[in-house]
Amino acid sequence: MSNLSLAQKALEQGKGILRLAPTWVPRSFCVPGRRIKLHPDDYYVLGGVRGGIDERWLSSTTPAKNGPLTGENEGLSFVVVNEGERVLLKDAIDELGAEIIGSRLWDEYKSWPMYSKFFDNMGPLPHHIHHNDEEAAKIGQLGKPEAYYFPPQLNNHGGDFPYTFFGIAPGTTKEQIKECLMNFTKGDNKITMYSQAFPLIPGTGWDVPPGMLHAPGSMCTYEPQKASDVFAMYQSLVNEAIIPEELLWNGTPPDQIGNYDQLMGVIDWELNTNPNLLETRFMAPRPVKDVAEMEAEGYNESWVCYRSEAFSAKELTILPGQTVTIKDSAAYGIIMMQGHGKMGVWDIETPSLIRYGQLTNDEFFITEKAAVEGVTIVNHSSCDPIVMLKHFGPNNPDLVL
Repeated sequence: MSNLSLAQKALEQGKGILRLAPTWVPRSFCVPGRRIKLHPDDYYVLGGVRGGIDERWLSSTTPAKNGPLTGENEGLSFVVVNEGERVLLKDAIDELGAEIIGSRLWDEYKSWPMYSKFFDNMGPLPHHIHHNDEEAAKIGQLGKPEAYYFPPQLNNHGGDFPYTFFGIAPGTTKEQIKECLMNFTKGDNKITMYSQAFPLIPGTGWDVPPGMLHAPGSMCTYEPQKASDVFAMYQSLVNEAIIPEELLWNGTPPDQIGNYDQLMGVIDWELNTNPNLLETRFMAPRPVKDVAEMEAEGYNESWVCYRSEAFSAKELTILPGQTVTIKDSAAYGIIMMQGHGKMGVWDIETPSLIRYGQLTNDEFFITEKAAVEGVTIVNHSSCDPIVMLKHFGPNNPDLVL
């Protein structure tokens, strides 16, 4: 009998590549956009009171904070060991540490410090903000930078409002924004009057540092982010829906609730009023090296999220019929967007429909050792590319732009 733990078994079985089960997260204040491949009968499978499922969390060791009804292990990724056995990715990393994420990250963070998600909302979200480390520390949390990428494969339609508001229009005064916050309970506080919106384009993305006001649009979004779930809603009415006042004070220390100066202090004013948001926050894909050179080797790879030190992401395409070995200097999670084939010892495939609770072969976590040695991917199709998104932790050594 083997005395290996489940985490060790999983590591051995996958030769350094862990297979993950899908992780679905509901949001009570959202309407699902129905683009994340969940079966139509399953978007409200957790009950109407929980709201619809409009998120799938990827490579997550971060619990979702969804109020008193939050399910056990909600938001946490499971490693599939055998069809009947699984272990939390968080527990596997706690146990094996550097064997999974490498000593660079383990020595500094003692955890996997990011996760990614698909966010799939039919309408726009309210103008809201994520706290920086200093503000989040007041409630015992970490700050939250995040980024967006709009995968073409999940955006056959743009939803109700495929535009995102960013920042605060130059020339706006702090008094004007504070007045909006003080009018939160009076219907529409009109805060987006002082912002600017940009159309969302599939195959591109945006960088959203903490302290940045943003009202995400209705495209299905791939969102790498720091391992945190801290936010506050600063817009009181969106899509004719009233936002509860408790969400305005979400992230505020209990003794500061009612203090509007505390809410103003969360806003990074210089960041928000930068007149060059397109130049400084927008992200078009950037090839990792010469495109012709890569395609001659059977693949194409681009950075899609690259403006944050807290995480980064790439889109990797393996051309039809090709076999390639891809090397990276850091551990990463992957999600399949298109195609099928083999990755290391695993079959990989892109499902078109997933039942709640069903296992898939579309999500994996690659240990640092396996990434450095090189992951061999075989595209079994004669016509369909394999496309996958890869999410990395902080300060990726390969990210030199």
